[in-house]
Amino acid sequence: MDLKDIKHPSDIKQFSIEELKGLSEQIRQFLIEQLSITGGHLGPNLGVVELTLALHHTFDSPKDKLIWDVGHQSYVHKMLTGRTEQFSTLRQYKGLCGFPKMNESEHDIWETGHSSTSLSAAMGMAIARDIKGEDHSVVPIIGDGALTGGMALEALNHIGSEKKNVIVILNDNEMSIAPNVGALHNILGRLRSGHKYNWVKDELEWLMKKIPAVGGRIATVAERVKDSMKYLVVPGMFFEEMGFTYYGPVDGHDFEDLFNSIQYAKKTEGPILIHVITKKGKGYHPAESDKIGTWHGVGPYKIESGESLKKASNGPGWSKVVSDTLIKVADQDERVVAITPAMTVGSKLEDFKKKFPDRLFDVGIAEQHATTLAGGVATQGMKPFLSIYSTFLQRGFDQVVHDVCRQNLNVAFGIDRAGLVGADGETHQGVFDISFLRDLPNITIMMPKDADECQDMVYTALEHDNGPIVVRYPRGNAKEAPKERTLKKLPIGQWEVLKEGEDAIILTFGTMIDVALEAASELEQNDYTIKVVNARFIKPLDEQMLRKFAQLNIPILTIEEHALKGGFGSAVLEFYEEERRPIPYIQRMGIPDRFIEHGSVNELLEEIGLTKEGIVTKLKEMVPTKEKRA
Repeated sequence: MDLKDIKHPSDIKQFSIEELKGLSEQIRQFLIEQLSITGGHLGPNLGVVELTLALHHTFDSPKDKLIWDVGHQSYVHKMLTGRTEQFSTLRQYKGLCGFPKMNESEHDIWETGHSSTSLSAAMGMAIARDIKGEDHSVVPIIGDGALTGGMALEALNHIGSEKKNVIVILNDNEMSIAPNVGALHNILGRLRSGHKYNWVKDELEWLMKKIPAVGGRIATVAERVKDSMKYLVVPGMFFEEMGFTYYGPVDGHDFEDLFNSIQYAKKTEGPILIHVITKKGKGYHPAESDKIGTWHGVGPYKIESGESLKKASNGPGWSKVVSDTLIKVADQDERVVAITPAMTVGSKLEDFKKKFPDRLFDVGIAEQHATTLAGGVATQGMKPFLSIYSTFLQRGFDQVVHDVCRQNLNVAFGIDRAGLVGADGETHQGVFDISFLRDLPNITIMMPKDADECQDMVYTALEHDNGPIVVRYPRGNAKEAPKERTLKKLPIGQWEVLKEGEDAIILTFGTMIDVALEAASELEQNDYTIKVVNARFIKPLDEQMLRKFAQLNIPILTIEEHALKGGFGSAVLEFYEEERRPIPYIQRMGIPDRFIEHGSVNELLEEIGLTKEGIVTKLKEMVPTKEKRA
């Protein structure tokens, strides 16, 4: 059967192992060819081909619940559930989502773009199943990197204590986006190199039964010896002590081994953990030999060489500008410490790590820990810089509130991927951080208009000694490289006027500066003059400038690549309301009250009207015509 003929998992139920091997080759070739055009998460999906086939061959989706964690390893699942022909639209505007999506298929029963959620969701589904008296399997498939998340460990503890029938598939490829870190990673490493756990356990039990029982004493001693031996030779006892029956390690590319393990699990009562070893990028040499996560998620590439087809940008990546500035400051100040939750590669901190290996701390997928860790470092007079994606900081919100802001600690946050990120879609759009941060006492929030200002903001953040401070910066590249010059500390809360005008005022920052200037220039051709302000401090606002603008009695337009609810424009309205004076005519442009799906950033900006044309139209509505102004 050809891959494109598969419309439902039941189509492969009767496949022999040899037929499944042939299908595996088809799937890998399809992924390599298709993702060379669209880009996507190549490495993770090449690694789970046999595992996904084995799961769909053995379980009955959607009756049995397959929960993918993280969802970027679900491409093969999508193909086996009738979506192969849609892959030309993968991660494209209005096309196939790169993560599980309920409105795409009944087989996508849980949506996830953030890691470590599958076990909690699985426990919830198992509870509902048992209360309703239903009979089906609940099977979360979690990566070894995702297992380091505190939420996953909380769920393991709960599932194990409740003894629910949940079959956890631990997909261990030794990497998430970057090489994994931490004690749990080391435990899994020992498991990979050890013997099959259940074979060892069975042999020990057989041996103990050979010891003759004299009363109850020898039997008791034998049990203790057995337990001691298990602790000595079986690292899998970590999971056993959590209440799981551990099985593995299993070769994730061997169908016979996979089928035997899954059948064993289906016959066993209580929580099961099957430890599956896979090779990330299997079947494509550039991805298979990748040791730093380059092939985790890729843009279009040449199949023969693996060379990227992405057009080179004139300017450096924003993350690189931040990292390079960190190095500059750390060179002069040994108190500077960089912290990241598994994003050393994503946030371009590799050079910092090489130069200051003792001052870079990658804590794994543990955003809450990373945030409070930064707070702890700050209490000792050090200068922690927490580099974290906007969408991932959401997971550390309580720690920002309780541990950092409440104690007014000098933690610098580098919020990467602030704004729309494009192809990764809803789960990764960094458009909520202003709303959930600016209501917190003691915090300062800023965003640069260009690479030079970005350097100064990083320096300002590290020199700031009056509480937590945030530098937001977008995904992608700055227009130009920063100039070599002495870094300067910016006056907190001070904006700058970039263009003078008398008919209206645009207040904006970051990614929207250039489009605002373009709109103002176009309006000049129609005899409008528009003042454009770089409102680079989102908190505190430049109150002196806002009071001056109120006296001008001209319209004000706020623009932000962020959610309108609770965003920068709301802050401006709140200021004027609190001033208890006549409020100027104010309109706001930003992201509406809904989640923004995947597509290129330009396509998404066009959809929501954050374009030069949209700004021009809005200002023409706000500003009186030339005749009325006269």
